[in-house]
Amino acid sequence: MSGKKNELDRVIEDNITQVEFSGVVYMKQGSEVLAQAAYDYANRSDQLLNTVHTRFGIASGCKVFTAIGICQLVDEGILSFETSINEYLDIHFPAFDEKITIHHLLTHTSGMPDYFDEEVMDDYEELWEDLPVYKMRTLNDFLPLFQHKNMMFLPGDRFHYNNAGYLVLGLIIEQQTGMKFTEYIESKIFKKCGMNESGYFSMDQLPGKTALGYIDDEENGTWRTNSYSLPIKGGADGGAYTTGPDMIKLWEALFEFELLSEQQTTLLLHPHVHVEERVNYGYGVWMNKRKDTIFKYHVMGYDPGVSFCSSVYPEYDLKLAILSNKESGPSDVASAIENDYITRW
Repeated sequence: MSGKKNELDRVIEDNITQVEFSGVVYMKQGSEVLAQAAYDYANRSDQLLNTVHTRFGIASGCKVFTAIGICQLVDEGILSFETSINEYLDIHFPAFDEKITIHHLLTHTSGMPDYFDEEVMDDYEELWEDLPVYKMRTLNDFLPLFQHKNMMFLPGDRFHYNNAGYLVLGLIIEQQTGMKFTEYIESKIFKKCGMNESGYFSMDQLPGKTALGYIDDEENGTWRTNSYSLPIKGGADGGAYTTGPDMIKLWEALFEFELLSEQQTTLLLHPHVHVEERVNYGYGVWMNKRKDTIFKYHVMGYDPGVSFCSSVYPEYDLKLAILSNKESGPSDVASAIENDYITRW
């Protein structure tokens, strides 16, 4: 095992240097920690270093939390995947197709309009030129951005990544439980997993050991934080904060059926929709196939000053989390680990 670990360390260090990585790489095989390393600064101004237990924003990486929350309510008999969302939500969407179901929202196949269409818009910051980010504290605050827009296509016609769909799922959780979405996830998922360092924190009240997100201007050699680039508090489509060890706890609890029944866990991890080539999507989770079997389950997120990916490789009993307070890096490091380490053993 020492030879494997030395090779893993070499692969990580070689690629960390190439991408000028800032963040944390954390990896386990079974119960053994194979890698736990932190790089660069959590706070550049005060030169506070990142540590393995630094919290990072994970953007859309937390859609899996929303999906798990919905599946928990299905487990309890409160929701059904195939029932129209109109039966669970009293918010009026005048142009939405009445056939949209929970399943459609979870799999990005609803056809409903998005407030930030990642296939059309490049810059998330453009959304906040006329709408102050400090006003975006609740799920309801996002409704004016998509509530009255027209459908893009009929429900079930195709996959089209949709942030607003997950906001609607969060609103359903709130209405059906009587709890704020963030409080539900923190109590029903984070607490259950022992994810004690994770949460939905307001950007003007970040707790200690939390990395600031940085946006680099390479042309001018300057940088700024992402304080005015993101909603002040995250929600059902993104914006939670977590650590490398906490993210691995989430995967472990999920695969050990501590969060959901075996039936709902299987549905969450089922490749419901074919996206492209060997890429499929379940409920809040991506899955990539190699040789017609699932090579990895993974989640990822990208925002101004944020990049994140976390994967489970079932054949190898490996779990990986890479978190960064820059806009790039984790996917490059993860690819190197997969190609130069995992598939060689």
